[in-house]
Amino acid sequence: MSSFRIRPRFKQLTKEPSKHLQDRLIEKLENGVAKFVATSVQDHITLTIPSVEKHFWSPQLSLSFEETEEGTIIRGLYGPNPTVWAVFFFGYVSVGILALFGLMAGSSQLMLGQEAPVLWSLPACGIVAIILYFVAQTGQKMGAEQMFRLHHFYEDTVGSVVHID
Repeated sequence: MSSFRIRPRFKQLTKEPSKHLQDRLIEKLENGVAKFVATSVQDHITLTIPSVEKHFWSPQLSLSFEETEEGTIIRGLYGPNPTVWAVFFFGYVSVGILALFGLMAGSSQLMLGQEAPVLWSLPACGIVAIILYFVAQTGQKMGAEQMFRLHHFYEDTVGSVVHID
């Protein structure tokens, strides 16, 4: 799945009570209908891939349930393991900070009439950012099949087709 969306998400309104939906989801997992691991805290459930099948790029589905007057709003967010998310966040922040300092040092040198070879760090930072992006896209593709399994399990549990934004 190649997409510009870093973390695909969806929002669904259903007439069923939140507790009923959560119980049905947990019951299907306990009955072995699907092989996922669920973590439940109040009105939030996180579905992950079991350890046997899990790899570095395995996705997870975070579901939050909110009761309203019209029914239950379910918000779903697909994303990588928080460790993977943190590694890429740290990588992009590091590249951004290095580019900022390179730009500040280089522009200072230019204003003083000196040569500014430190400005070559800007294209290097750009290349590293592009490499990070393509590594993330490759990882998304490696986890796509598992993400589709998570999504189809959710659709089967809710009983309706859900479009990802």
